[in-house]
Amino acid sequence: MTTITAAVTTVADDLIVAHEGTRVERLEGLKADTQYTVDGAVVRTLERPPGQLLARIATVNDLHFGELEAGRLDEHSTGPVQRVPDGAEPYPEVMNRTAAAEMLAIDPVAVIVKGDLSVDGRPEEWAAFEACYREPFGKRLHVVRGNHDSYHHQQHYAGDSVIEVDGLTVALLDTTIPGETTGRLDPEQIDWLDAVCAASDQPVMAMGHHQQWVGQQGGRRSDTYFGLHPDGSDLLDQLAVRRTDLIAYTAGHTHRHRVRMMNESRIPTIEIGCTKDFPGTWAEYRVYEGGVMQVVHRMSSPEALDWSESCRTLYAADGVDYATYALGPLHERCFNVALRS
Repeated sequence: MTTITAAVTTVADDLIVAHEGTRVERLEGLKADTQYTVDGAVVRTLERPPGQLLARIATVNDLHFGELEAGRLDEHSTGPVQRVPDGAEPYPEVMNRTAAAEMLAIDPVAVIVKGDLSVDGRPEEWAAFEACYREPFGKRLHVVRGNHDSYHHQQHYAGDSVIEVDGLTVALLDTTIPGETTGRLDPEQIDWLDAVCAASDQPVMAMGHHQQWVGQQGGRRSDTYFGLHPDGSDLLDQLAVRRTDLIAYTAGHTHRHRVRMMNESRIPTIEIGCTKDFPGTWAEYRVYEGGVMQVVHRMSSPEALDWSESCRTLYAADGVDYATYALGPLHERCFNVALRS
């Protein structure tokens, strides 16, 4: 067995990455489904899904270009609120530049941005986003807006779209309600997604900005639920019962890593943490003939780690253990999504 001494942040079929503060250790070229000892704990690499590796996709969400403070929910926030020093490069540029470089290194066939590109949808924020992501990825870049991008009813990156890669169809859903923090999926969008599933001859993964409401696990049923409205959430679940080629829904918005199962279809509904602060992540999807592997990566450049580590205690004055909330457990960051019969 190989032993490393830090907290494991990423595991794949061939990779383990651990972080201790700003120190990074990587074990590469590992055997799939094999135990390794990490700081006294046993970690097993992921089982490789059946068949050939067909494609790699990278995703990010909650980029927040234009943001100047992390940890401020409103004017009454008690902190701690983190800012970069006067004259320093804004942290969204630092974090997103690192994310783009790390994603470019895996040569993905598609890069998908799941909303909250900006903090307020200003032209200079769009320009900063485009410079960071459009220039390296070009036509491989696919974008849908989030609530921060539509607070003033902007139409940038609005609408649903389909992304076809070898072995997987991605249905990218615009879940925003312009002017609102909350989200929705209306019946027409569910019909559209139904048609996408019907037309596809391969598995379908749905992606959007807002997380799904999932019964009691999603909190009290309410028209003001922080994520997708419960009615649209139920419609998505009911569609997944009928369409067994729909294998998962992935979102952002909550700035956390979490996986739950839809109430009726029992397929995973997934939340991916933010790029802009702690833990500073992006997600890789390895598409195999027999399944899809999700691998969440914590950005590991020195400047990205310096910033994200400074954000571990955001919202502490409100009694929030942000580091635990945002990072989530390893098995809810890195896992396999099975195909359905």
